[in-house]
Amino acid sequence: MESAKRKHAADALRSPRSAVATDWSDITHRELVSRIVASPTFARSERLSTLLTYVCDMTLKGREGELNEQRIGHAVFGRSPDYDSSVDGIVRTQASRLRQRLDLYFGQEGAEEPVRLVIPKGGYIPLFVPRQAVEESQSSTLQPQPVSQTAPPPHPLEAPAPAAASKFHLLPWMLCILLAAVLATLLLRNHTRASAAAASGTILTHPLWCQIFVPGRPTLEVPGDSGLVLSHVFDERSIPLLEYLSGDYRTVSGNTSIRPLSLEMRELRAEISGRRYTSIVDLEAAVQLGQMAQAAHSSLQVRYTRDVRPNDLKNGNAILIGAFEANPWVELFERNMNFSLHNDYTARVFSVINRSPRGDEPKHWDSVRADPQRVVYGVVAFLPNLAANGNVLLIEGTSMAGTEAAWDFVSDDSELLPFLKGIRRPDGKIPYFELLLGTQNMSSSAVRTSIISWRTTN
Repeated sequence: MESAKRKHAADALRSPRSAVATDWSDITHRELVSRIVASPTFARSERLSTLLTYVCDMTLKGREGELNEQRIGHAVFGRSPDYDSSVDGIVRTQASRLRQRLDLYFGQEGAEEPVRLVIPKGGYIPLFVPRQAVEESQSSTLQPQPVSQTAPPPHPLEAPAPAAASKFHLLPWMLCILLAAVLATLLLRNHTRASAAAASGTILTHPLWCQIFVPGRPTLEVPGDSGLVLSHVFDERSIPLLEYLSGDYRTVSGNTSIRPLSLEMRELRAEISGRRYTSIVDLEAAVQLGQMAQAAHSSLQVRYTRDVRPNDLKNGNAILIGAFEANPWVELFERNMNFSLHNDYTARVFSVINRSPRGDEPKHWDSVRADPQRVVYGVVAFLPNLAANGNVLLIEGTSMAGTEAAWDFVSDDSELLPFLKGIRRPDGKIPYFELLLGTQNMSSSAVRTSIISWRTTN
């Protein structure tokens, strides 16, 4: 259904109205949207592309007044017309991700676009702003394109010099832009304050996030080490936490692969694994988690995997992103979990081990690289920290798509809150839990995510 909606929206963007002079800006704006959704940044995210094309098409048709959370949830995400948007926050969540993706696009392949597209926080109406105006303001404040005005002719007795006339002619334009910038700044500031206040109230009362972000206390976030993932390609084996901390696997002299590596391959492995990489999923998560922390009057400390030490996970709250292949620190928690991940490099099978099957559950769920269905798995675990004086949230996957599925689940209240409501204790609190999700891998992105199994502990 999402694919059909995206195609319909894209067709609408490619079919502008008659190309009269007054519609020329609409045509260029539609072409910009088409380039954005076809870019590598958006090609893997069908949901965000559909949302972007919808809000842009409505705006370019002059129907921006109809863009509200309720209507978008129904038109784009298939919610019922009367669904409760205060409980189901899918539109707010996806709009936040869309803003982040737009920032990525205009910072990378769209850096030379003459016009920028931004959706200000607190609303869903896209604005098209000349790149020069954005760069000069050194902010993300959007400025509507000024209405064409004609400068009054000079008095016949006061004919100015050509240069002075040119400056005089530009004065109304400059005043128009300045006034628009001031108005836009005021509106955006009010929207930001309102949305920040709303977000603060939501995070502080959220059954899960209020236990991760505590006012006045920092939360540690540890993204995955993509260089370590690449190292597994060379070694074809798991690298335990102690070896990861020693760093021996990154040295040229180290030859710990199942198949001995040549000197050239060892040098290449050392070069790749020695760098500090992380995935786009981890990057997006860090941005959104930072916003959550700010809304909760807390702070987020992002620390690269190699820079973490055991004591960091004994005090306060933490969020670990990535399976053991990218984030070996999950090893300290998986040893006591029901769902743990295992990669058979020889058979090319990444499995979720089920230590205590219930009912007709299998002993493991397998993600096979050669599987035409491309089934992958994600694991979300909410656990006590190593000293049991704080909380830890694990977000893992058998692939980057699996990790994305796990992150999408916890960051989307329309999916997360019904699950939390189902496991809530009589006193209203959320117990520690483990959750297994299944999804399909489409170009390293997750689609069709579903809950497979879960466990709770008191």
